[in-house]
Amino acid sequence: MARKAQNASFDPDVFLATVNPGRCRSEYRTGRVIFSQGDPSDSVFYIVRGKVKITVTSEHGREAVVGVLGEGEFFGERCLIALPLRLATATAMTDATVMRVEKAEMIRVLHAEPAFAEMFTAHLLTRNGRLEADLVDHLFNSSEMRLARTLLLLANFGKEGKPERITTKISQERLAEMVGTTRPRVSFFMNKFRKLGFIDYDREIKVNSSLLSVVLRD
Repeated sequence: MARKAQNASFDPDVFLATVNPGRCRSEYRTGRVIFSQGDPSDSVFYIVRGKVKITVTSEHGREAVVGVLGEGEFFGERCLIALPLRLATATAMTDATVMRVEKAEMIRVLHAEPAFAEMFTAHLLTRNGRLEADLVDHLFNSSEMRLARTLLLLANFGKEGKPERITTKISQERLAEMVGTTRPRVSFFMNKFRKLGFIDYDREIKVNSSLLSVVLRD
């Protein structure tokens, strides 16, 4: 059987920026919930602009941040493995633009367009690698190193070379939840990082490349 010819004109970026049947684009203000834990799992989302946090709430009401995602990343993809309900809550950390792709449309384009399937597979592999790194981080690294790594990730270190200023309003309580420590410990290390010149912060946090030394040291 002859192989189906690839659509040379298909551009994944155009697909994810174009509203059509099965795809819609929405604007979310900071703090707005995109979907909640327990909602029907019927679509995949793509971040066009902004940041989104993924949280899980236990049956006792305790909330944990399990991911912070930025521009060019997918979330909600567990619907593709037939999970009927969302296992987490997605909330806009900043004003964000998000493309929603219905499950049937996502499956169609994954089968029909190799370029999109390759892009999505790369996303899944990157996400899996990040989750493994997060697990190792929590199991073996100190809270100081975990905080440094979290700040570097929030500042998009490694994506464009130099860390960016963290414009997202994020409290020390929230950082403590993400790192898995207490707010006083976060406060102590933030002050230490500032005195060493690793970060600057007033209303916003500016992360300097020198903070990487905390993560790389033995």
